[in-house]
Amino acid sequence: MVLETISRIIKIQLPAYLKKLPLPETIGGFARLTVSDWLRLLPLLGILALLGYLTIRPFLPKKKKQKDSLINLKIQKENPKVVNEIDIEDLKRTNVCYCRCWRSKTFPVCDKSHIKHNELTGDNVGPLILKKKIL
Repeated sequence: MVLETISRIIKIQLPAYLKKLPLPETIGGFARLTVSDWLRLLPLLGILALLGYLTIRPFLPKKKKQKDSLINLKIQKENPKVVNEIDIEDLKRTNVCYCRCWRSKTFPVCDKSHIKHNELTGDNVGPLILKKKIL
């Protein structure tokens, strides 16, 4: 039943549809088409455009997926890892580490995601460590 319907569409209805289309014999003939002629051509032109796109799509340049890239471009590049420690007197906990690689699953708190990031990219970013100043 389904195959018969598809067969009927391809063998009978599609050729009948194409015969009724106002296709000009020359390129200049397209300029003489009326608005209603263009509207009748739109479904065919849309399908042809889609097929053309699908045909050339494998050859189009691929959008680059954002890979891990360097975050630290110029700060302390001579160090293997940039870690800053700041002593703060009013800190409630003894140490708090804040993420600077933007990869942490617990952002803004560091979860050491920078280690994997640094291995993948060769970057040297590390956390900001706030330490409670002991008086």
